[in-house]
Amino acid sequence: MAQKPRIALIISSTRQARWADKPAQWALAKMRERDDIEVELVDLRDFDLPVFDAPASDFFMPATDPRVVRWQETVAGFDGYVFLVAEYNRSITGALKNAFDQNYSAWRTKPMGTIGYGSVGAARAVEHLRLIGIESQMVPVRGGVHIGGSDFFRVSAYNPNPEPMEAIEGMLAGSLKEMLDQVSWYARVLKQAREADAAQQAA
Repeated sequence: MAQKPRIALIISSTRQARWADKPAQWALAKMRERDDIEVELVDLRDFDLPVFDAPASDFFMPATDPRVVRWQETVAGFDGYVFLVAEYNRSITGALKNAFDQNYSAWRTKPMGTIGYGSVGAARAVEHLRLIGIESQMVPVRGGVHIGGSDFFRVSAYNPNPEPMEAIEGMLAGSLKEMLDQVSWYARVLKQAREADAAQQAA
């Protein structure tokens, strides 16, 4: 049997007061129930990335900062990505945008899915992220999970008595499955294509 695609679940908020950990652990558990992908949690907090200040993109010039190199090598080890998206002022977090700017080559020809949360389910931030993904030569999938409105209030820190994520799982399960099915399919197909290209170039 072919090796399963490796998928990163990326937490994109780095604030100490972030809410991201709760949906991240829920999504990670659901993703690990699948038998068609291998999943690893990747937290931007763990990389201490500087603000992008390189002379050029890594597509043209290799990075020299060891923190950036570690980030690029981490991203390169995966076949696809699911981003946990917090919406800040109608866009993605500055930390996530900076993480994209620090890396170009390793994102290319790989799929990306999203789990967004906020007042409108991070819909505006997700659309912005999809545009960034396209510019990075990624394949944003159609499906996505949006935790917004009353569902978000029920489980988030805005509620003085928040409920567990399982309280809204019935609302999210179908969207999560659809998105992961698409990420898994594209990850497998694009992985085969990259390997075929590499073999042809080595011949």
